Amino acid sequence: MSSPNQPEKTLLTYMPYRAGRDAKGRVAIRHRGGRHKRRFRLIDFKRNKNAVPGKVERIEYDPNRGADIALIIYRDGEKRYILAPVGLKAGQTVISGEKAPYAVGNALPLSLMPIGAQVHNIELHPGAGGIIARGAGNYASVLTKEEVYARLKMPSGEIRLFDKRCLATVGQLSNVDRKHRKLAKAGTKRHLGIRPTVRGTAQNPASHPHGGGEGRSGIGMPSPKSPWGKPTLGKRTRSRKLNNKFIVSRRSK
Repeated sequence: MSSPNQPEKTLLTYMPYRAGRDAKGRVAIRHRGGRHKRRFRLIDFKRNKNAVPGKVERIEYDPNRGADIALIIYRDGEKRYILAPVGLKAGQTVISGEKAPYAVGNALPLSLMPIGAQVHNIELHPGAGGIIARGAGNYASVLTKEEVYARLKMPSGEIRLFDKRCLATVGQLSNVDRKHRKLAKAGTKRHLGIRPTVRGTAQNPASHPHGGGEGRSGIGMPSPKSPWGKPTLGKRTRSRKLNNKFIVSRRSK
């Protein structure tokens, strides 16, 4: 049994850190590296322990995500971590499945959600596990329900169709004020693994398309470019995917 100030040992695993490198060891994401060592908490995104009540043991901080997590001890003794919504407190009971009541922290199919409900950890395909609305303070709103699909408004403003059999968890995710957090010093960013970023206009012309010029000068071109010459800063990069047919209304610019 872990102490109250320590995460549950049986739900921890080692997470290798590649500092933005790909499988070949090349930098795939710039400005990454040197962060504090972390251990990965195994989160139950599927919520597939149907009709088994679980008691919230405690709410914990997770260094790998913005929202807090809740340690759940089920009636059969199994322990799992779930994403903690606003209002979930130690001692409460959560349950998932078609017979679960509509309450914060419970996981229900979208077909049983009332219109206007705030939900998070939404499945894109039934039984695949929640992948939508998992960031701190996020939630999606149930707009309408049809024969096969439910229409939800995403945190981005996009309106999208979901299979009504998909599970979602009731409530808005915790740590709502995370976006207002002031890091206060450069060292905090280094602990988070974020290395210094240099403006393109401050670089050498051989290092960045915006570089060069005498003194402080503009980018000197009609549209901003990435270090590799690709259009950026407002250029839409989302690729056309097979599930785009479920998008009713795209997010605004």
